[in-house]
Amino acid sequence: MPRKLSDKEKAAFAANPAFEKAAERESKQLLKKPDNTELLDLYGLYKVGCDEDVTEYQKGPKAPGMFDMKGKAKLRAWENILADDLTPEKAQERYIALVEELKNKLGFDAEKEPEVVGS
Repeated sequence: MPRKLSDKEKAAFAANPAFEKAAERESKQLLKKPDNTELLDLYGLYKVGCDEDVTEYQKGPKAPGMFDMKGKAKLRAWENILADDLTPEKAQERYIALVEELKNKLGFDAEKEPEVVGS
């Protein structure tokens, strides 16, 4: 079962169908898995592109725990994209461009059923 989209994700996708296509289909139809740096870049760009609020992940109830290295890496990636001072629209453009780059680098199958991520 696909995960439930937040209101911010829905709004971002409604405003930019190309971002939705890249995030919800094409990034999940790659033939090989991106490396960790690429995955973290995708994560940070996605979060900024959806205009999500980072503060509840920094100090709030959604903050990664002391031993959650993956969660901390994802938060750092998000903060690094925020440090670039990108608008959500620019982050979406960079996300789409990165997915296109990964399609060329890792292979892509438009017929592949997108993998469910984050469920």
